This record gives sequence, C-alpha cells and structure tokens, in this order.
Amino acid sequence: MKYKTIKYKKKGLIAYIILDLPENDFSIRDCMFTELLDVCDIISQDNSINVLVVKISGETLSLGTTHDANSTICEAINAVAGLEKIVVAVINGDAIGEGLELALACDVRIASDRSRFALPSVSNGSIPSSGGTQRLPRLIGQANALELILTATMIDAAEAFRIGLVQKIIPYQDIDKEADILIKKIAEKAPIALRFCKEAVNKGMDLAFEQGLRLEADLYFLIQTTSDRMEGIKAFLEKRPPTFKGE
Repeated sequence: MKYKTIKYKKKGLIAYIILDLPENDFSIRDCMFTELLDVCDIISQDNSINVLVVKISGETLSLGTTHDANSTICEAINAVAGLEKIVVAVINGDAIGEGLELALACDVRIASDRSRFALPSVSNGSIPSSGGTQRLPRLIGQANALELILTATMIDAAEAFRIGLVQKIIPYQDIDKEADILIKKIAEKAPIALRFCKEAVNKGMDLAFEQGLRLEADLYFLIQTTSDRMEGIKAFLEKRPPTFKGE
C-alpha cells in the first residue's frame, strides 16, 4: 500500500517506516499518524518481520509543539510501543514534542551527532500528552525526566546519550550505514527469543522484582519447547550459524 506521508518497505527480516514529513508542516500531521496506525496493524500481523526501523527523514521531526494532541496521535504512538517486534528509532535530526514521544515508544534509539531532543509542551501552557510523562521517567529516571519536562530544555545528542535517552550516537553522514549494522545484528536472532526478551523487560518494569523473576522463568520454560531453541543448540554444537524459523 502507498501512503502519502510515510514510506513503508521491507527488506528481509527488517521493515522500515520512513516519516516523510516536511519541517513544521502541521497540516498533514493527523494524516501521518493515521497512516502510521494503519501500517503498525500490518506489521503486527506479519510474522516474517523481526525488527521495525522507524527512520526520521530530513532534518527534523518537530511535531505538536503548538498544537493540541488528539486520540489518533496517542493511539498511533501506543501502537508502536505495543508491537511485539523490536522497534529501533533512527534519528538523524531533531526529535521534539510528539517526535520525541514517538521515539520513546521505540525499544532502541540511535541518534546522529546533530540530533537534539525536547518536550516543550510546558512552554505552551500544556503537558506532553502522548506518553511522554510516563515513558521518559521509566527510561532516564524521575529527576532527569522532570527537569527536561519542567524546563522544556533542548538537549543535544551527547547529553541525551549521557542520561540514557539514546543508546548510540553516530556521525550524521554515517548514521544509515552504522545503524544498519546494529539492526541486522538484532534481526538475525531467533524471533521468539526476541519477542520474549522484550516482553520480559517491558512487563517486568511494572512488576515487583519477584514477580518479574517468575515471568522470566515462565518465558524461559516456554521457549525450551520451540524448534528455534533446538536449532540454536544444534547450531552451537555443530559450530555453524543457526537458521531460525520463528517456530
């Protein structure tokens, strides 16, 4: 399916969503999030995908800094967060407002050395409304999150890396090539193991430690029954790369 504001493509085990939104063009914002919601539904049903890459095309993704949020935006960002696939954000410009909230919905964030980040809603008399107040403190801690939100401070990539907002900084001109190395390293792993790892970590964050351990144990038990686990053991003994089928 062809979209107006995003580009969607698949390459082997990896799917790519490229947000093709002109800078500060809010007139098509709602359309972009409607299309994002639709493509997330397609991805969730495609068992051939191990990793989804959300790429920000152009210099900036600066959304919602002066406009009110609506349910479609929140629903689309939550749909990204709810995917069982591993979701990697590749940010080659600024991620501001809803752009940052979308990045927070991803599992891993890779930024260029030119990237900047902010949640400026309080400057406009509002608050982040697409998960920013909940996802940001879970990622970088309560105090750091409150400082960013309450001051509406713009931070650069180095500071974002220091506080744990992004996991990797890559020179702007090399970001696509270097990010693909990490993405392919994840994509080649066993699909069920990837999904269970994500479930254990994400759900475990909202559980007591002992409950989290039980969740991990349950998932570990389940994965022992899969063909991929047997293939992983066999490949290790035979000293060859495994061939996983997601079964």
